[in-house]
Amino acid sequence: METTDLAKYLSDFFAKYLPGERNVSYNTILAYKDTFVQLITFMKEQKGIAAQKLTLEKINRDTIMDFLDWLQEARQCSNATRNYRLAAIRSFFNYLQYENPERLFEWQKIISIKVKQHQKKSINYLTTDGIKLLLEQPDISTRNGRRNLALLALMYDSGARVQEMIDLTPSSVRLDSPNIVRLVGKGRKARLVPLHEEQIVFLKKYMQELRLLEPHANLYPLFSNKRNGKLTRAGITYILKTYADQARKINPSIIPDNISCHSLRHSKAMHLLQAGVNLVYIRDLLGHVSIQTTDIYARADSKQKRDAFEKVYVEMKPEKSKANSWEKDDTLLEWLRNLKK
Repeated sequence: METTDLAKYLSDFFAKYLPGERNVSYNTILAYKDTFVQLITFMKEQKGIAAQKLTLEKINRDTIMDFLDWLQEARQCSNATRNYRLAAIRSFFNYLQYENPERLFEWQKIISIKVKQHQKKSINYLTTDGIKLLLEQPDISTRNGRRNLALLALMYDSGARVQEMIDLTPSSVRLDSPNIVRLVGKGRKARLVPLHEEQIVFLKKYMQELRLLEPHANLYPLFSNKRNGKLTRAGITYILKTYADQARKINPSIIPDNISCHSLRHSKAMHLLQAGVNLVYIRDLLGHVSIQTTDIYARADSKQKRDAFEKVYVEMKPEKSKANSWEKDDTLLEWLRNLKK
């Protein structure tokens, strides 16, 4: 069976272009693959075209619009998810502009499909008291408790994404002055993040206990499961939510109802901002490409301050009844009338 032109270009897109020229992360490639799996499924179920017969000629702007509508109507996807799928599709057709310029006009029509506006969720973060309460929950008399405390403390202190935590090895951490962790983020871009001495205590004890400071362990997972493999996203999320539930029972006012691993990253950024740290430094610590991405914390903090001001606002505008109270003063009125005589 002959391969189609779509199959050829998709293979090169995922095997060569994304990892080689764009240097995107493994997780981004997986997410993009999922988009095209859904597109191929849509073409088979809704258009009656099997994968082995699907060619570039059968894909146009109208087809992609139908696919995006199908995502939202049949799959109940949000605008944000639709936009993410559209981003993957745009990336592929941007690639095709140079690899298959014969249909350049059609590719540009697909690239021109607009994203849908969606309501951005407010930043979900913990106060410093909330972080302290959360870190008090692991039972450090157990091995897992000590691991989990080191994990959560490092995730907060470094502002790391959950995948960055998963990928850490002992060689990523330097536990002498200065204390530093090397994180590899989106686009495989590495950054060095300084760590506080107070937080590094938990990590150092944990690494000493598991002999992770020895040279032979350099490339082991820094945080491993019972099978000595990497912790998963689901595993780290479970750890966080377990302790968040415990902390919420103690003081529900400082532990948000909905908490995720990204909440710790948001918390670190907000605490730095509130301490007066420049947004540029926060951007570098978080590994953001643009300062505009980091600016969401400044906007969120401004809203927090405005809400606080409103709570303590004192009504300074005089009430009408008080301002005109002289109208009810008979003595004063009589005196004013006498002025005319």
